[in-house]
Amino acid sequence: MPTIAIVGAGPGLGLAIAKAFGSNGFTVALVSRTQEKLDALASELSDAGIEAAGFAADVMDPASIAAAFDRIKERFGDVDVLEYSPAPHNPVPGLSNPTALQADRSSIQPQVDYYLYGGIAASEQVLPRMLERGSGTIIYTTGGSSMDPMAGSPEFTTTAIGSGALRTYALKLHQATAGTGVYVAHVPIFAWIGVGGPETQPDAIAQHYWSLYNTREGAERPYAAS
Repeated sequence: MPTIAIVGAGPGLGLAIAKAFGSNGFTVALVSRTQEKLDALASELSDAGIEAAGFAADVMDPASIAAAFDRIKERFGDVDVLEYSPAPHNPVPGLSNPTALQADRSSIQPQVDYYLYGGIAASEQVLPRMLERGSGTIIYTTGGSSMDPMAGSPEFTTTAIGSGALRTYALKLHQATAGTGVYVAHVPIFAWIGVGGPETQPDAIAQHYWSLYNTREGAERPYAAS
């Protein structure tokens, strides 16, 4: 069975993506900081008939990411799809969101570590084997301010900088992997997930990912709630 690894897995979009892929024959590796929460998500997926397991790691600690993916490989084998979507529902130590007037290197660097370097650390665990096999998919998820910095309020300055850096990496990686059989894409989400109509709900957004995985069209596929 193919395997999807979801880095930044939580009870909202991450779980919905797990269900979308798991219901179509994928095993699911869930990665985030808290093992107890991952075990609860894996149990919910198991109850739905989806084979899943959680692997605790911190995207700001590359060594823990490498260790988690070693455990994923032992359990499930190669990863066929990597979905990277760090989304702090709870405060993350070191991350802050001052406006551009107050932002400085000390507040920007942790956001770069969280989004860009975390994304690179996760990619390094799967990309070499994907290139060797000539197949695989990597999808990076950020908020809409990564694509359009004016879309968010001034308080999201450092987040826009960090996630914008990840977007740039994703688009350049898309270019670099063209013709290799590996597909890389970026999904900027212009919506408050779960707040609003049906189109803002995680299950609806997750179908966007399943479609992207199957069509493999474009370097960037924004999702905007109408």
